[in-house]
Amino acid sequence: MAPSSQPEFEHPRKAFGWAARDSSGVLSPFNFSRREIGEKDVALKVLYCGICHTDLHMVKNDWGNSIYPIVPGHEVVGIVKEVGSKVQKYKVGDKVGVGYFVESCRSCQNCIDNLENYCPKNIVTQGAKNIDGTTTYGGYSDSMVVDELFVIRIPEGLPLDAAAPLLCAGITVYSPLKYYGLDKPGLHVGVVGLGGLGHMAAKFAKAHGAKVTVISTSPNKKDEAIIHLGADSFLVSHDLEQMEGAKESLDGIIDTVSALHSIIPLIGLLKTHGKLVMVGAVSKPLEVPAFPLIMVRSEIRTVTSIVRIDNQEDKKRENSGRKLVAGSLVGGLKETQEMIDFAAKHNVKPEIEVVPMDYVNIAMERLAKADVKYRFVIDVENTLKPSS
Repeated sequence: MAPSSQPEFEHPRKAFGWAARDSSGVLSPFNFSRREIGEKDVALKVLYCGICHTDLHMVKNDWGNSIYPIVPGHEVVGIVKEVGSKVQKYKVGDKVGVGYFVESCRSCQNCIDNLENYCPKNIVTQGAKNIDGTTTYGGYSDSMVVDELFVIRIPEGLPLDAAAPLLCAGITVYSPLKYYGLDKPGLHVGVVGLGGLGHMAAKFAKAHGAKVTVISTSPNKKDEAIIHLGADSFLVSHDLEQMEGAKESLDGIIDTVSALHSIIPLIGLLKTHGKLVMVGAVSKPLEVPAFPLIMVRSEIRTVTSIVRIDNQEDKKRENSGRKLVAGSLVGGLKETQEMIDFAAKHNVKPEIEVVPMDYVNIAMERLAKADVKYRFVIDVENTLKPSS
């Protein structure tokens, strides 16, 4: 019998997917195994899996913690094929999803407060060490076995392919909108970046009744933001006149950009008590000076320079203070279910491009170039073949 360290023989249930073997990030067919179903487990057949920017970081080991071989995928939608003897929430045939994590300690204060996403011992869906010491493998695969606590019910009426990105991109922006009080009708919310996260932030904010301004470095995204996604206004972040004209106009901003950028101009857009919430995982430190958060004389800062206002009246005017820079990471299980139910009720769906499994490496290359509107979703059920 082969040693248990070999993925194909670690567990009793055979599985098949696509994996990266090293930091080249190239994915190829991969035989492995899933654990036998436990009394509280749900076994599901994977139907669709979204491609998240985190998948790209993980297969390339950009954060230095990847475990190879790695089967990515944490925006997983499938159908229940088998349930354990003590499963209460699901039955065979139910449509379900699995998001960013598949286990937590269940006893810390965060877990008690339904914030499993902030549990210091939570276990992510792809490329982590599970409780038994084996590696977790994600949704670029034909099947999964997950404790029922970490499974989300997909509501009726929500297309299954569109549901997949909600399990990461959707909850990543829904959670800060709720927690920081930016989900109230009549508020003015800014969204920085118009990618997988940004377009969902705009959609959820609009569904909550907020006025939305999209902030981007790309002027050519204006029509897309306003006409197609329903944003109320659009700012080009390096246009000093536009940024000055919008000063102190926003109640909050969801910043989805993962590339290094200056947040000082964004702070200037906030009203008193305004909140700038970072959800893009910028790998390098950001400059966060204290004065723009407290009180600062009128000036426009760009990434490379400071442009002072010459008008005497403007020189006397000062920005409002008491501003907050914060962060947020996905959401707990209760909130994730709330989010996906809200999405179904209000017809909030991501813009997706469905691709076959053997297109995944090209999709990763395109994702790295931001060449997708706005989320790739793999049709696992129909295109993942053992002969691939």
